[in-house]
Amino acid sequence: MMRIYGDSNSGNCLKVKYAAEHLSIPNEWIEVDIMRGASRTPEFLAKSPQGQVPLVELDDGRTLAQSNAIVCYLADGSSLLPADPWARAKIDEWLFWEQNSHEFFVAGCIFQMVYLKMSADQREPWRVARAEGALDLMNRVLSSRTFFVGEHISVADIALLAYTRRAELGGFDLSERSATRAWIERCEQALGLQALRAS
Repeated sequence: MMRIYGDSNSGNCLKVKYAAEHLSIPNEWIEVDIMRGASRTPEFLAKSPQGQVPLVELDDGRTLAQSNAIVCYLADGSSLLPADPWARAKIDEWLFWEQNSHEFFVAGCIFQMVYLKMSADQREPWRVARAEGALDLMNRVLSSRTFFVGEHISVADIALLAYTRRAELGGFDLSERSATRAWIERCEQALGLQALRAS
């Protein structure tokens, strides 16, 4: 059975969980306490030199890190990752954007508030500004489409959903971003997820 090493508070790890469960891939979730250095032990580094979660370990002992790489591997041959080269390229476009222009900023603020127990006022202003810009861009795009690529949920949506649906935990207000909220609901329905409430 595939093992998923992850942190339940991490959107990057939840991407893998969402994809595996949606695709009915048998797996064992192994919680890794990153704040206590569990991803930096010699045993973990032997599996993942980057010392990061998520990490999947296949039945044959092979390991794969980096959330979007894992999700694409799991989704290969499924409806989450279309065979059409253009559709896949558009998915890649959003996956790269998510890591470069969304995750670092939105997830960074969530990390500051959830893990470091900072208040919204203590967040780094430059990070907040970039995150707000990313969330605004998503809302503009989603105002004219159902999902990010095509008419069905794909790995692009899973990648962007994980931190966006938890954005309020990082101090962001989605109440005026109606297109994004509607998209979150569609994704949650497609993946069988219960709606979140900020805490």
